[in-house]
Amino acid sequence: MNPSPHLLAILTALAIGAAGAAHAEVRVAVSMTAFDNPFLTIIRKSIEAKAAATGDVDVAFEDAQLDVAKQLNQVQNFIADGYDALIVNPVDGDSTVVITQEAVAAGVPLVYVNHPPIDIASLPEGVSFVGSDEIQSGTMQTEEVCALLGGKGDVLVMVGPLENHSALTRTKDIHDVIARPDCSGMKVVEEQSANWNRNEAQDLMTNWLTAGTPFDAVIANNDEMAIGAILAMKAAGVKMDDVVVAGIDATPDGLAAMEAGDLDVTVFQNARKQGETALDAAVRMAGGQAVDRNIWIPFEAVTRENLNTYK
Repeated sequence: MNPSPHLLAILTALAIGAAGAAHAEVRVAVSMTAFDNPFLTIIRKSIEAKAAATGDVDVAFEDAQLDVAKQLNQVQNFIADGYDALIVNPVDGDSTVVITQEAVAAGVPLVYVNHPPIDIASLPEGVSFVGSDEIQSGTMQTEEVCALLGGKGDVLVMVGPLENHSALTRTKDIHDVIARPDCSGMKVVEEQSANWNRNEAQDLMTNWLTAGTPFDAVIANNDEMAIGAILAMKAAGVKMDDVVVAGIDATPDGLAAMEAGDLDVTVFQNARKQGETALDAAVRMAGGQAVDRNIWIPFEAVTRENLNTYK
């Protein structure tokens, strides 16, 4: 016997409902500062992997390409497209005031990851930050350099983007440690930005070498710039055993440089954990659950003595 039209309608509705249930229940949009940054790539991939493992989360990614205006436009489009939650890796901490306002006004949960927003200490309800306390990073890094130099020596400092609060804090950490009595024999002889970039750092280091700038150590705000400095020094015939080089992030390339005997110090920033935690916070907030306004992922100092732990 053929089913009645009424029964067919019910069966069709059930089929559509079942198909819908197989789709993701939560839609999360992510704006990253730059897709070509190795450290940020780890964060992006960890968000993607966590979403896939969860099974009921759809994630969309956009590359801000270091452009504040582009990132704001992405956030506005995410909101207009009806995403359940947003994750933003800010290009510039100062620009987050407007991003926060847009998300709060639309009632869309917002999680900042890695780069802190300008108002980190007073984020409104529905907004959270997942990252690591930068006061630890540059402090740990410079303490290790101080120990290796015996508290004295000329230092070159490579800084991240000058508008980036993480870069500014890491650089301040360097100066704060050098001001301590046990490290006061250290002196910063040059300090310039290389924008987190390996190639820019290589060019900057080449310029310093060409100018004959004296140095005993290079302290870079991240591993990419430290590697750029190493490449320039090796091209110029500098013996790596004669200098101390320090970075931050403990990226795969950074750890490989340490294993090769070129990088002396880095600081492990758990990019994978930051990405996973950011997605978890976004999903929970989308579901109406409360999360902490600041969620801290600790830094860890990495040297050749404990390298195997991080490899």
